[in-house]
Parts: sequence; C-alpha cells; structure tokens
Amino acid sequence: MSLTINEVEHVAHLARLRLSPEELEQLRTELSRILGYIDILKEVDVTDVAPTAQVTDALNVMRADEVRPSLPREDVLANAPDQRDGMFRVKAIFEE
Repeated sequence: MSLTINEVEHVAHLARLRLSPEELEQLRTELSRILGYIDILKEVDVTDVAPTAQVTDALNVMRADEVRPSLPREDVLANAPDQRDGMFRVKAIFEE
C-alpha cells in the first residue's frame, strides 16, 4: 500500500509533528512499507489458530498498593517551569 504525501501530512498533523518535505517523504516511504507488510500478514491462514492475548505463561507481577505520604507540594513544584496557585501551568494543546 502506498500512502500519499497528503495522508502523511494528515497523520503528522494528528501527531502534532512538524516535518520537513524530506522527512515527509521518508515517513511516507517507511509507513507505506509497514502497511505493505501488514497486507502480507493478512494473507496468512489463521483459521485454526485460537485467539490469544498472551503467547507465553508470563503474568503481570505487581506489588500491593500501600498508602504512603506524598511529597510536599512545594517540593513537587520546585522545578516546574511555570506554576500558579500550587498547580502546574502548561500550554493549551487544543486549538480554539
């Protein structure tokens, strides 16, 4: 499957990436190859293969939750580049 530059520009916009024309072309080539490999995988006959989410016997090992005191707010905000009223301030990412 071959993507167009417009499709790659759209994906880059959604990912909030600013790419040069050379980077767009490189990404177009790489993504097209990846989608081509996916098309090849679609041809594999898996009718007798049971659906699985995990192919090994590995389990998630998680520690028990423990209630502990948190850091003081002043320590947490000590290196924040911008803060107000005891909270982090960040730039808005959604356009109005």
